[in-house]
Amino acid sequence: MNQHSLYQEVRSHLAYLRLPAMAEALPQALEQAQQNKLGHTAFLHQLLGTEVRSTEERRLAGRLRFANLPAPWRLEDFDFDAQPSVDRKLVEDLASLRFIEDAGNVLLVGPPGVGKTMLAICLARRAVEGRWATTMRFYAGPQLLLIDELGYLPLASEAAASLFQVVTQRYLKGSIILTTNRGVGPAWAEIFQDPMVAAAMLDRLLHRAAVLQIEGESFRMRAHRARVERLRKGLTTPTPDVLKQPDTPPTDGAS
Repeated sequence: MNQHSLYQEVRSHLAYLRLPAMAEALPQALEQAQQNKLGHTAFLHQLLGTEVRSTEERRLAGRLRFANLPAPWRLEDFDFDAQPSVDRKLVEDLASLRFIEDAGNVLLVGPPGVGKTMLAICLARRAVEGRWATTMRFYAGPQLLLIDELGYLPLASEAAASLFQVVTQRYLKGSIILTTNRGVGPAWAEIFQDPMVAAAMLDRLLHRAAVLQIEGESFRMRAHRARVERLRKGLTTPTPDVLKQPDTPPTDGAS
């Protein structure tokens, strides 16, 4: 078998084994191996590394589609300096995902616009990108459930009962990240329209939970005011009147 036939058969084997990244990288890998005088083991290591990276990227993309996060935010994007009430060390500890191993929960509490949703999405993305996410199974449910903006509207009785069942089934088995504009306490009775259900829900959520209270000004309102201020400055900045003519002395009307 000549070299060309052997090369074509190798590519055919890779396609049959469903290793498309290796098949695509094979010509360049062979050329680099010849130029750098790589041994068989080093060549195989380099080629397999290409397939492994491609597989990891494909699986991550699939997990991100499954997670269906509403924004591509990462923890590095969060402006801790603009929101000094956020405990940065606590957030960094949560980003280690130890709370997921312990089946713990995270409650982010604060008024609208202070960054609750962004932090929740950042932590959820960190979890999706983590190695633990490869063990997720649809039948068992995700290890981390994100519940965003609970409390803006009261829940109907059926919806409240369903959410209570979800939290109960996940208790000590899976983690929850929850954001709410309602302080942890009696105000939750208004959400569920039943103080007993609210108390039972909080009892399960707060057990082994890290509560992050965020105060301060809304990022959206801050950006709005900055935009308005820029517009106002643009409107009030005087522009030179280049067409204005100099005053001329009055005439006495004499011919």
